[in-house]
Amino acid sequence: MLGEVINGKEIAQELRMEMKHDVSELKQKGYTPHLTVVLIGDHPASMSYVKGKKKACEETGISSEIIHLPETTSEKELLHVIDRLNSDKSVHGILVQLPLPENINERHIIEAIDPLKDVDGFNPVNIGKMMTGEDTFLPCTPYGIITMLKRKNIEIEGKHAVIIGRSNIVGKPVGQLLLNENATVTYCHSKTINLKAYTQAADILVVAIGREHAISKEDIKTGSVVIDVGINRMENGKLTGDVNFDEAQKKAAYITPVPRGVGPMTITMLLKNTIKACIGLENN
Repeated sequence: MLGEVINGKEIAQELRMEMKHDVSELKQKGYTPHLTVVLIGDHPASMSYVKGKKKACEETGISSEIIHLPETTSEKELLHVIDRLNSDKSVHGILVQLPLPENINERHIIEAIDPLKDVDGFNPVNIGKMMTGEDTFLPCTPYGIITMLKRKNIEIEGKHAVIIGRSNIVGKPVGQLLLNENATVTYCHSKTINLKAYTQAADILVVAIGREHAISKEDIKTGSVVIDVGINRMENGKLTGDVNFDEAQKKAAYITPVPRGVGPMTITMLLKNTIKACIGLENN
């Protein structure tokens, strides 16, 4: 019996149809959610992500703009752009595409974005609110993971969730969101001794380490929920995750594929945050 596939692409499409309706209602009241994405340089992956975000905005009726700055842009120049966007009342969401050139301090840029327009959910103010369970903008990938679990009616409360990876973008916040849902959370990372002892005890296993097929069926608990956040390109050019999907599916109750798993949810939650920002700013 193979585990059920959690199709993130299908869930994302359902959510976008709901959001399209929400945006239409906002427009009838005279409000159009607007997202501005700032892209530095010509990094192929970043350019691809940004195009995907623009297309997703168009699908749901959200207004969007891309500010494409040269690789030579200084930190001071970028901060000036952010300051202008913070002051622009027509801009509801600001996203600076990462990674940034080495001459720009990522933390300075994230902290400069108005927390009320921080639709990426990375500003320390919003991270702090997430930690204390307050209503705020949640980081998009972790938010997408929690949404997927809820859409599939997978119980979180009381379950043992194990996170492999401790990045500020995925690992740390997804653990916190699971904790907020009353899961018991264990973090594992590159320094963890006897990793398998933890992964085999996980009811919910979230893998975000960026290493092809690092987790297989012998590493997981029978009947567990396996969420694969990894995106790796194989020698044949195809994308694959951090989990050996074909093997792990034989043991898991639920599992996300790569592609069509967590990825589509990330952009979808960005749209959801942008709509939320529009409602919040227009009500202030």
